[in-house]
Amino acid sequence: MFRSTLPQGAPDLMRVSEFRRYLDELDQLHGTDAANSRLTSLSPSLLQDLQRFEQRGQQSELLEVLAAAVRHGQPLAIHLQWGDQVVTLTIFPAQKLAHCALPMHRFMASRLSDLQVLQVERATLRTPGEGPQGLVGDAELYAPLAPVLWAMAMRGARDTLLPEIAGQAAYRVAPGVSFDGMDLPTVLSRAITRLRRQTSNLREICDFSGMDRERAQRLLNGIYLQAGLIVSRTHPAATNEGWLGYR
Repeated sequence: MFRSTLPQGAPDLMRVSEFRRYLDELDQLHGTDAANSRLTSLSPSLLQDLQRFEQRGQQSELLEVLAAAVRHGQPLAIHLQWGDQVVTLTIFPAQKLAHCALPMHRFMASRLSDLQVLQVERATLRTPGEGPQGLVGDAELYAPLAPVLWAMAMRGARDTLLPEIAGQAAYRVAPGVSFDGMDLPTVLSRAITRLRRQTSNLREICDFSGMDRERAQRLLNGIYLQAGLIVSRTHPAATNEGWLGYR
């Protein structure tokens, strides 16, 4: 029987081929789509958000899944292809924590752009001190959520804007949002400082010193996942006329 995380001891990671076989067996056993049956354990609003990927005929993309979980503030277990093995990343938006079956430093040091979503389901773990019910993982395997989200935005596979912030829009960093503990190169730090003072559209941000289209889009995604991005559709700067890079 597949276990999404192991509370104690070294991780015993399942191979991707075994995991896929496990899902196929569930399909045969229940006569349904195993992925969809697990998704039904989520709240209706989060379920509807995640099902957009299937409606577009594409595989769930990690950054979009993370963004959906953060928007709805619900814990989520995301089973990821990590090389030829499966690793489970569990995020707890309300508690601002993340849990991984691997030590987080090892997981974060890997090629995040290669991660692929295999399965999404309601989190079976809970955070330490949350209550007597449910499994609690090894305390050393929990980590602050914010740096994890930031790293996924900066180094993950997605290099275009998330759908929620794309299109005709202008952007500004919300007052008081902190980026302490983030991997923040000087060029990004300067861009954030500038966006604290002025509202700019994507094309303008790309023209900031040291910025380009990909870097600007990753930066905006990262700020959004920190709940620090103000998106305006009515500001005078909210235009992408003649600019095709926001999709």
